[in-house]
Amino acid sequence: MNKTTTLLAGILLLLLTVAATAQADVKLPNVLGSHMVMQRDVPLAIWGTAAANEAITVTMGTDQASTTANATGNWRVQLKPQQADGKSRTLTVKGKNTVVLDDILIGEVWIGSGQSNMEWQLANTQDAKKAIAAANHPNLRLFHVPKVQAGKPATDVNAQWKACTPANVPAFSAVLYYFGQHLQQEIDLPIGLINSSWGGSPIEPWTITNGGSGGMYNGMIAPLTQFAVQGSIWYQGETNVLQKNGLTYVDKMKDLISGWRTAFNDPGHAFYFVQIAPWQGSYAAGQLPALWEAQVASLKIPGTGMAVTTDLVDNIRDIHPRNKLDVGERLAFWALTKTYGKKGIIYSGPLYQSLKVEGNKIRLSFAHTASGLKSRDGKPLSEFQVAGADGKFVAATATIDQHTVVVQAAEVAAPQQVRFGWHATTNPNLVNSAGLPASPFQTSNWQGGTGQ
Repeated sequence: MNKTTTLLAGILLLLLTVAATAQADVKLPNVLGSHMVMQRDVPLAIWGTAAANEAITVTMGTDQASTTANATGNWRVQLKPQQADGKSRTLTVKGKNTVVLDDILIGEVWIGSGQSNMEWQLANTQDAKKAIAAANHPNLRLFHVPKVQAGKPATDVNAQWKACTPANVPAFSAVLYYFGQHLQQEIDLPIGLINSSWGGSPIEPWTITNGGSGGMYNGMIAPLTQFAVQGSIWYQGETNVLQKNGLTYVDKMKDLISGWRTAFNDPGHAFYFVQIAPWQGSYAAGQLPALWEAQVASLKIPGTGMAVTTDLVDNIRDIHPRNKLDVGERLAFWALTKTYGKKGIIYSGPLYQSLKVEGNKIRLSFAHTASGLKSRDGKPLSEFQVAGADGKFVAATATIDQHTVVVQAAEVAAPQQVRFGWHATTNPNLVNSAGLPASPFQTSNWQGGTGQ
């Protein structure tokens, strides 16, 4: 063996030794990082990789747990539940090397997912400049998952926790940011926000079913499922309208929600979603209303809530309404009421419940009327239609009678059914006393729930 060969062999041996040493180092997934918020009042999983059979000790404050990595180098421990006491914590993981995470807060953690209206950056929204300048919230932490699809469940994502500052927030999900900001104002706890969304995505790639898991779930949700969270907010459906899924979307929502609850090992995982907005685009006739009904029907799934957005469209030709502040806050109303038990919050607009035929009129009853119904703009109620036995709908006059709406049309002497806002470019004005809008509906074999 000549000197050159000997030198090359030595270099190769050194590289192999370095690689083996690096592989043996204790390593944590990126969702466990400095500046993170960890979910309060639940056992906290800490996991990672190391050398096979390596002894691992995890310490946070006075709590300590030890384990040994398995034959493939994977390990996991569980720390005791922590209270949100406002104190910053340090997490130390010690094996052959030591990993130290600092500036950890205990509070509430939420995921935001869906397609482009969830992904939509704060920088591109209404009043963005003012919102960004004011976005200095040390106890609000951001984690932005990059877009990755995978053929099988991944174990990590390429992201880091960051404090919410004017420098860090512009490219973050506007809906998720406003949701978290409002929660923090109301419950005064640290809030961790995980944005995992992808513009244009249908619901299926995010879903786990008996047939397997979708590529976006695998790449962007699966790596998070050991990390304790309170729940998720969801803004998606436009692509499924284009795919003409209609009422079948409710079954897809059931798969999505039950799959995530199983994956996070949390049957109470809260799931609050946005009813997508009207749009003058390429939806096939009737498909957007059908999906709206599917979304209202999804309220029958326990632990869910829905924010209506028919009144937030600034440009009917734009599928991305720029007002994300009200969307985030309306989702927060559900969370504050249903998850955090806050009293006195009107958390939903009117949702259709039942009808009663009264001669040539129909009286409509609603859930979530608060202290009464009203017109958003002070004008007569709009977007109501009635039909008789022939099923032909005509415009109806609608008047408010405290918590009900009475509709009639001179052309229909014996009305049987009603539609409200039942087309893709609707802009109805029925709201409750808090100004929250009524969801579109139709009364024939209505499938919707009320989320009460």
